[in-house]
Amino acid sequence: MSDLLYSETEDDLRAAVRSLLTDRAGHQELLGRIETDSPYVPGLWKALAGDMGAAGLLVPEKLGGQGASHREAAVVLEELGRAATPAPYLTSAVVATETLLALAGDSAPAAELLSGLASGGTVAVLAVPLTASPYADPATASTVTGVADAVAADVLLVPRADGLYAVPAGEATVEPQTPLDLTRPLARVTTEAGTGTRLAGPDEARAAVRRGLLAGAGLLASEQLGLAEWCLEETVRHTRERHQFNRPVGSFQALKHRMAQLWLDLAGARAAARAAADALSTGGEDAPLTVAVAQAYCSKVAVRAAEECVQLHGGIGMTWEHPAHLALKRAKSDQLALGSAGRHQDAIAALVDLPAPA
Repeated sequence: MSDLLYSETEDDLRAAVRSLLTDRAGHQELLGRIETDSPYVPGLWKALAGDMGAAGLLVPEKLGGQGASHREAAVVLEELGRAATPAPYLTSAVVATETLLALAGDSAPAAELLSGLASGGTVAVLAVPLTASPYADPATASTVTGVADAVAADVLLVPRADGLYAVPAGEATVEPQTPLDLTRPLARVTTEAGTGTRLAGPDEARAAVRRGLLAGAGLLASEQLGLAEWCLEETVRHTRERHQFNRPVGSFQALKHRMAQLWLDLAGARAAARAAADALSTGGEDAPLTVAVAQAYCSKVAVRAAEECVQLHGGIGMTWEHPAHLALKRAKSDQLALGSAGRHQDAIAALVDLPAPA
């Protein structure tokens, strides 16, 4: 039976990551950076990925990693979601890392690259659109749009018709695009045939990419959970402090009911996200189904929590100076990332042999 409670180690990791993000990447810091050339906070990735060792949580110790599991990585993503932190953790430490782990046993270049990722000294990004689904083969065009965190990558993992290639970022053309979520940069990536090092043939590459995207989708649910938790906590705090008619607005019954319902939704989201992380960590046969359930549910909860946060903050929630819009844009972007809720619902129907929803 799965244990969905947080361990003492996971709680300690959460406290360490939250402390780092509070000190180095608070919302006011992000609001001052999102309109600059780069939203990434200088030095944050080194502190998180290298000094703290978070980038190597999924990498075995023999390859230079921490030898932890998806449960610990999920805790890191919860905190990154709470803070809407611009960091290539999901793309590099989860998706790219899982893709390479599928190949490390048979590919020396993949194993070598994993050691760099585990140390935090190298950032790798799978060159597929942010919206790529784990249920479909990756595109193999020379130009791919909407690649998340490509501007921060040192190495691009490029799917081609004859396999998967590791292409140094300097040998590719990376053109920044304007994203909805300014804390997760997107780019158009163009690579030429013949560049890079071949990591795997076509069949192995397809399986590895799907494994990477499935792990990304499963742990994205934890990011969405963290984001939704911040939205509810911030909304409760504001409605306690904001007064109308000589009483806190949070004391009005209609608002109490809305926040109570959101709390119930969050309880379900926490169970779904933790179940997905646990299933990925154990590698059980039910992992694809558990991931699909988590994404189909958590993406909707995150969007609703962010919308409630904006609305219940009233006028100030609509302003650029308040961080509520960071949460809303991240939630809306995550709703389409790594397969929409509809794609995951279709996958659930297929996995349990039920008719797809209309």
